[in-house]
Amino acid sequence: MIKMINFLIVLMVIFQVASAQESEELRPNTKQSLYSDILNEARGYWVSLPDSYFQEGNSYKEYPLLIVLDGDSHFNTTSTMVRYMSSDRYRSWKAPEMIVVGIQNVDRRRDYTPEKIITVRENNSGGGEKFLQFLEKELIPYLDQNYRTTPYRILFGHSLSGLLATHSYMKEESAFHAFIAVDPSFGTWDSETMDRKLDNLTQKPFDRYIYFATANWGKRNFRNRDRHMRLFEGLKSKSTEEFHAKLEYFENESHASVPLIAFHNGISAIFEGYDISYRDVESPDHLENHFFAISERLSWEFLPPESLVNQLGYSKLRSGNAEEQAQAVEYFIMNTKYYPESQNAFSSLGEAYEVVGNSSLAIENYIKSLMLFPENEYVKNKLANLRQGKY
Repeated sequence: MIKMINFLIVLMVIFQVASAQESEELRPNTKQSLYSDILNEARGYWVSLPDSYFQEGNSYKEYPLLIVLDGDSHFNTTSTMVRYMSSDRYRSWKAPEMIVVGIQNVDRRRDYTPEKIITVRENNSGGGEKFLQFLEKELIPYLDQNYRTTPYRILFGHSLSGLLATHSYMKEESAFHAFIAVDPSFGTWDSETMDRKLDNLTQKPFDRYIYFATANWGKRNFRNRDRHMRLFEGLKSKSTEEFHAKLEYFENESHASVPLIAFHNGISAIFEGYDISYRDVESPDHLENHFFAISERLSWEFLPPESLVNQLGYSKLRSGNAEEQAQAVEYFIMNTKYYPESQNAFSSLGEAYEVVGNSSLAIENYIKSLMLFPENEYVKNKLANLRQGKY
């Protein structure tokens, strides 16, 4: 496990060096601030945009939103890892590209505790609901208005913020669809409190996905693991259908060291199967059924990635086999169906029709591609040559 963490850290360092050479817009460290009427204070946050966000011809693309609590500690690592796991540059494709937003801390005890904690001295705990209202009613609407987001959202939290993520998951209504709760602090959730929460649970939270990570707390380890396992098993017993969740124990990680590897495993668990290799896809129907199953598990439609479909199409188109080239046309048609605003989808379909000898349909799709992106000189030349009968 330690070797795995060291490997991830090396990858992130390499990525950050490469990112430093990009334009200012693409650097994953844009700090912003939003005044909250709900919290009666300004809240700082960082935004990381995907590699493809500013690329020419990609203005149609929209992205899931990942909200990272304890952003001061976790934004840089999580945003870098998401970009590595999803960018076409690295061809990992274990998850879709996402917009990552890290929230700056102000008062963790106040903001991340759902209930008031009774102590001898007066404290300001119990502001978790108000903080969630800030996320759901102020920050997320602002992000949706100013960035190309989809309504699919993930909430990541560690320790006390993992407690808040768990609380948000168990609510009847939530703005989030998946949760990563890393070593959540359940110290205030005794058996009676936990049972009461489980008794009040409806089936609606089970449309969401949750990943729990548990670290090794040494002498206090049994108590920590028991609380996490107790809630996990309690949730599982309440689900009337398949329980879309995972709990993972990290024997060799402490509370402080577990977030990095747990985040990687959590994102991988949520999007299990998203990284299917083009070599394992048997047909267009097989690909569609595969992503339909992922969508059913996550209660959100995730389409076959445009880059994967394009890769499948060109692998068939270049085979020289007439039957496989006909299947390539099917894949490229799939991309135009799912991504009707993509100039590349129509350009590729035009090229496929050109290879199989259907010049009229090739011209038709090249024209559609140019309508979406008139500056594409490659497509202009293709179209001109076809019209002059050079192919």
